[in-house]
Parts: sequence; C-alpha cells; structure tokens
Amino acid sequence: MQLNEQKEHVRSLNEHVQAHFEREWFEDLHAKTQRNGPWDDWSMYRLAYEAEQTGLIRSFDELLCLTHLQGLVPMQHQLDTAKKVLTEMRGRAILADEVGLGKTIEAGLILKEYIIRGLVKKVLILVPASLVLQWVRELNQKFGISAVAQKKEYMWVQNDIVVASMDTAKRDPHREIVLGLEYDMLIIDEAHKLKNKKTTNYQFINELRKKYCLLLTATPVQNDLKELYNLITLLKPGHLGGQGSFQANFVVDKRIPKNEEQLQQELSKVMIRNRRSDGNVSFTKRIVRNIPLTLSSDEQALYDGVTDFVKGRYEEAGGDIGSILSLVTLQREVCSSRDAVFITLVNLFKKTAEDSPLRPKIWELVELIRGIKANTKAEKTMELVREIDDKVIIFTEYRASQEYLLNYLKEHKITAVPYRGGMNRGKKDWMMDLFRNRAQVLVATEAGGEGINLQFCHHMINFDLPWNPMRVEQRIGRVHRLGQQEDVKIYNLSTQGTIEEYILSLLHEKINMFELVIGELDTILERFEKKTSLESHLAKLILASRSQDEIRDQLEDLGRSFTMVKSEVEQEAQENGRLQTVLNAVGQTIHDADYLSEEAQT
Repeated sequence: MQLNEQKEHVRSLNEHVQAHFEREWFEDLHAKTQRNGPWDDWSMYRLAYEAEQTGLIRSFDELLCLTHLQGLVPMQHQLDTAKKVLTEMRGRAILADEVGLGKTIEAGLILKEYIIRGLVKKVLILVPASLVLQWVRELNQKFGISAVAQKKEYMWVQNDIVVASMDTAKRDPHREIVLGLEYDMLIIDEAHKLKNKKTTNYQFINELRKKYCLLLTATPVQNDLKELYNLITLLKPGHLGGQGSFQANFVVDKRIPKNEEQLQQELSKVMIRNRRSDGNVSFTKRIVRNIPLTLSSDEQALYDGVTDFVKGRYEEAGGDIGSILSLVTLQREVCSSRDAVFITLVNLFKKTAEDSPLRPKIWELVELIRGIKANTKAEKTMELVREIDDKVIIFTEYRASQEYLLNYLKEHKITAVPYRGGMNRGKKDWMMDLFRNRAQVLVATEAGGEGINLQFCHHMINFDLPWNPMRVEQRIGRVHRLGQQEDVKIYNLSTQGTIEEYILSLLHEKINMFELVIGELDTILERFEKKTSLESHLAKLILASRSQDEIRDQLEDLGRSFTMVKSEVEQEAQENGRLQTVLNAVGQTIHDADYLSEEAQT
C-alpha cells in the first residue's frame, strides 16, 4: 500500500513540474563523435586537470596550508611541529621551542591549516601589547589570514580573528564580551606568565570557552614544577591528574622531578620543544664593534655644565635618586644630540617657577647649546654608513636625535627613512617597504624598534644605548633572528668620559650581554633588580662618585655583584638539571616516536 502511495505522489508531481531538456550539448558531442574530434581545447583540459589535482587530499597528515603561504618557506622543525599538533595533539599544545626558533611561524601554520580544513573560524590571539601589530602583520602577510588588532569594543564580535593584549581583554568592558563568546581557537604568546593559577590572568584564560588552544613559551617552567602543572592543566585539565597525585607521582622537590621517563611521555603528548642544540637550526654570528668617540670642546662644555647641574639637584635632594632620576636623562641626551637636550631643557625652563634660582642656571645651559655647530656622533655615523655601503638600521633613544639624523643624512645625499612609535600601521608598513626597496638607512626610535623583522639587513648602529640590557637585546633581535643569512655586525657608539662610556662598560665588559643567551639574560636581570633597578643603581653610582677613578671602582663592584647573581642562577640551573633534562628530552621522545612509526610502516 505504501509503495502505491509513493507512485501516486510521483505521478502527481510530474503533472505539475515541466521539465525541459537541453539537447545542444548532446548534439554537439554526437557531431564530434562522427568526425572523431576535436574533443576540446588541450590547454583548458590541462588547467582543469591541475585544478582538480590541487584540491586532492592524498593523506590526512599532509599540510594543505603550504600552497597558500605568501613568501614563506617554513623550516622542517616547524612543519613537523604543525603536523604533530594537528594529528596527535588534537589542536591543544604547548609550543616550547627555545628562543628564536619560530614559535610564531608554527602557530601560524597550525591556525592556517585548521582554517583551510573548515575546523576553525572564530579565533582569539592574546599577546604582549608591544607585539600585537607584529602578529597581525605576520598573519596577514605570510599566511593570508585576515587578522585585526583589537581597537574598539565592537571588534570582538564583528571580526573573526582578533589579536589583542591580555590586559585589554581581561579589563571591563571587554572582559564580559570576550567571556560571552565561543572561540574555535585560542593562541597565547608568552604563556609562562600564566604559571600561577591564583592570578587574574590564569583565571580569565581558564574561563574562556575554546575548542583548540596553543600556548607559546620558551620557558614552560622556571622555578617550580607546579608552574608546568598549572600550564598543562589550563591547556588540558586532568592530563596530569589532580595536584596531589601529580606531586606524589612526579615531584621530589619543587625543581627536582621523579619518574622522569613517565613524565617525559606525558609531556610529549601536550608539549613540543625544539632546541638549537639539536642541530636543525644554525644562527649566524654576532660581531660587536665598540667605537669610542671624543666630544668636541663645545659639546664637552655642555656635558660638564649639565652634569654639574644634575649633581647639584642630587645633593639638594639629599641623595634621593628617585626624585631626580628624570634629570639624569639630560646627561644622556647631551651625548646623543644638542637637539634632544635642547627640547628637554626648554620644557624644564617652562615648568620652573619664574622666581626660582634654577631658571638662570637652565638658561645658561640653553645658551651653551647655541655654540655647538657639529655633532661628533653624527659625523662618525655617516662615515660608518658610507664604509658599510649596504643597508643599515640606526637606533636612537630620542625623537629629536632621529629628526636630526634624518636631516643630516639627507644633506649628505644618503637616503634614510624614519620608523617610530606613534606612526599608524599603514605608515609603518610604508616605511618598511621604502627601506627594503629604496632607502639605505632606517633610523628607528626605541618604540619603533619593537616587533619589526629586518632579516634583509645585517648592519646595526647603536647611536645611543639604553640602560636596560634587555632593550639592547630586543634591538639586536630585529636583525639577528631565524632567517638571517649573514653575520650580524653591531656598532656601539659611546662618548668617552661620559655616562655613555659607563653604560657600555657595564653592558659589554661587566654583564657581557652580547654573548649571553636571551633566556639567561632576562633571568639574571630579574634576579638582580629585585633589590634595585639597574638604572637607579647606575645613576646613583655616577652622581655620588667624586672622581672618574671612583666611578670605575664602583662599576667594578657593580660588575662583581652582577657576576655573583649570574653564578647563583647558573648554580640553580645545575641543580635544576634533572628537570631541564626532562623538558629537553620531550623533543627527543617525539623524534624517536616518529622514527619507530616510520620503521613500523616500512
């Protein structure tokens, strides 16, 4: 009975639906068969064939994203990492490569692959504020991923792929919006900052609804195995059991693990760690050249005048360096350019009360500036640029010095472009394009030096040096990074008998920062500055000393203090050796598993 009803329904449809058959194609085919051709245009057939070929998926392990990359050729360890996250870790992993091995590239590959496979649409990427634009730029330019930097509230909902800082995302009114959304993928850079589960950052990330999650950090554990447990629990709750069972199964002391082999196996399921020492990646050399300069008599007179002025304020403040630390900047500005110190002095003059005895002293210094007709450092810089005869990036601390250098180089027929904080993204990209394709020199300020990649350049001039060694390392990292094909040459300018000479002596001789690995450097500095900041320590040392010899003696003491801290950190690293062995063995465990898998297939 049911079959008869279906037939009746079809018959009813046929009565109401009018079907028209296109016979031209059939007739054309029939005519071709009678003539035995021609069947079709050969070039069109080849194009159609190639189009079909590109759409074929030969293996689940094959990365489809590789045909969509724009001017990027990933390294083998990056490809292996992306495949492992995709096929074995189900999109939840800690990318724990050592510094400089391209964790950002690995995250981009994984994200692109999931997007192409239709598994990911809504994405949140949380990074340090200074790296937001760099992430957006790399995702857009290298991976063709239309990511945007979060600026307005509506962007959280309106845009599918948003890059923002953690501080912005967790702050009202953004917090409520972000927590109300569901994300296909969450990516967090500098994830070691989530190591403490009591912090608001940890709790915020824990509340986010996410299907896939990537945590990027070169230091998944620093001081305590509990940090590693917290990270993995955030990524994959329950993977290491409860806190009590983790302590019982894997912890002897906070930095000493037990049952290392079992711990390695559990870590290798959620963490990938590539190391420089594996031999897969080689970095070019750093060649550092320190160039001492002697100020002209007019420049020296201004420096001495400013130093006397600052020391006078220091004595009046009863040796309180905190209250006059900003004035120490005057000494550094003199060493940079007359333009930099002129602007600061004029602003100081305006802020000083009209009846203050300081006003005439400040104006005397302004009058000294009028007598300076040249810039010793700028002259040496131009000489170096001509000698190098290749692309050069020049870093300066001060906007006024940047403007002076741009004009000075232009007067001497050297093409130069600026790069600084405050420029919008479009202008920054334009300046980078000009430097890459037309200009010989890029003059960058400190803010402009964050988050730019300049592997096509391998000469860098530090026109003036920051006090903080990490900021020097960040500058160098713009050119000395994965993908750099040439040895990187670094030129440090310093004026003798000034505060600059002491900074360079501290950085180069006492701290030996140009040879330290960045992971060591930031750990040592963090420990050193628990007592007092390096900047305050150095400023007080210079202002309290009564002679050049006393300054040098104090610098030696400071250097010894730093060496002691360095030794403490190295001693702890040795005690921490078992834990580090476990972490480093994760990469080897993965490599061995791949090898055995290939052998089994063979």
